[in-house]
Amino acid sequence: MAHINLPEQLPGIRGLMAFRPQTATPLNALAEVLLRSDEGLNKGERELIATYVSALNDCFFCQNIHGAVAAHYFDEELVKKIRANNIEVEISDKMKALLAIAGAVQQGGKFVRETQIEQAKNQGASDIEIHDTVLIAAAFCMFNRYVDSLNTFAPDAPEMYRERAKKIIEETGYAGSSPR
Repeated sequence: MAHINLPEQLPGIRGLMAFRPQTATPLNALAEVLLRSDEGLNKGERELIATYVSALNDCFFCQNIHGAVAAHYFDEELVKKIRANNIEVEISDKMKALLAIAGAVQQGGKFVRETQIEQAKNQGASDIEIHDTVLIAAAFCMFNRYVDSLNTFAPDAPEMYRERAKKIIEETGYAGSSPR
């Protein structure tokens, strides 16, 4: 049960956004910019970073919803391996380097090392890709803590996450999505 009175039928961050619409608008706008752009990183890579950080933070709702969106762009088995904290999967060396940076951000901002940045650049990562990786990772630390600190409802049903992911991808995105 949530720590505050939230709409029970709305899982995760959706219940929080319905509870406090004034904060929902800027948070959804941030998610839209971070996850729905193809400038530098593509949408799938962005969702993979969000999934990875959410898994490191053990945020059940976020790792499942963003994992379902990432699975739309990647093989579902690859996403499962990323969620299991295994970045030694069949992805580009650039993406592995960016996930290492995201993992360092998850530990704390001062854990990102110059050698990690150099490694990402050596693998072809641009400044905007490194910037966006750091910002996605930092934002998802906040989103994960928001969802989990208030003990929001997170269904176990994988199909719910797949259906919601399809709606995010094909219809609403994040900024256009109503919490309901």
